[in-house]
Amino acid sequence: MRTVLICHAGDDFDRVGLAAWLASFTELAGIVVLEETAAQKRARVRREIHRVGWLRFLDVLAMRVYQRLALAGRDHAFATAALASMQARYGRVAAAKQLVVSDVNDPAVADFLRRTAPDIVLARCKQLLKKRLIALPRIGCFVLHPGICPEYRNAHGCFWALSQRDLERVGMTLLKVDAGVDTGPVYGYYSYAFDERSESHVVIQYRVVLENLDRLALRLQEIAQGTAPVIDTRHRQSGAWGQPWFTRYLRWQREAARAGAR
Repeated sequence: MRTVLICHAGDDFDRVGLAAWLASFTELAGIVVLEETAAQKRARVRREIHRVGWLRFLDVLAMRVYQRLALAGRDHAFATAALASMQARYGRVAAAKQLVVSDVNDPAVADFLRRTAPDIVLARCKQLLKKRLIALPRIGCFVLHPGICPEYRNAHGCFWALSQRDLERVGMTLLKVDAGVDTGPVYGYYSYAFDERSESHVVIQYRVVLENLDRLALRLQEIAQGTAPVIDTRHRQSGAWGQPWFTRYLRWQREAARAGAR
């Protein structure tokens, strides 16, 4: 099985750790590294404002500030330790072709995929892939979505499941990319015994990947062999979520504290 990884430049968990993991059981044919521009980041902000309005966007900003001041240190410490554990287990990636672009739908990415001819593309990025790109891998493009689909589609599914007290749906979905937003065929759900009182939602959404690497490798191999079943998600509620809100974070922490005191 030949694979290509798409990831962001600043995320070593993906760019280094997951690349080594992929190379341990597939032929890692290449890595597409996304270095987003300031204009792209501003466009993402405008989309969020359009989606939730200015007042709620202040709630989003408050969460960002709190996360940077109060949570980022522990999140970074976890990411560093997680990367070290993956490197100890899988080693470092041998020389693999790399392409650095700002836009995943840049024609250069399509050319790169035609040249590397992957069976599977693992997309670990915030940008949506267009149909012409999705069609290029022989088997398809897949994502490790931080949330249980279809209930927690789009961004930060673990955060929203925690804040909704939907603890049975705190986890990750392995799904095949289609033209929608996390609406493709589902090939697996994954979780672990998370501790919502000591782990941030960022740690949870990374650790759910780390704790399930063996199961994910097996399922991707089954997908490549054509033996992996697709999970029927019809007749289930579907929801598209956005960036975390500070008010919801406070409610989550309050409810988690009450649950721990019982």
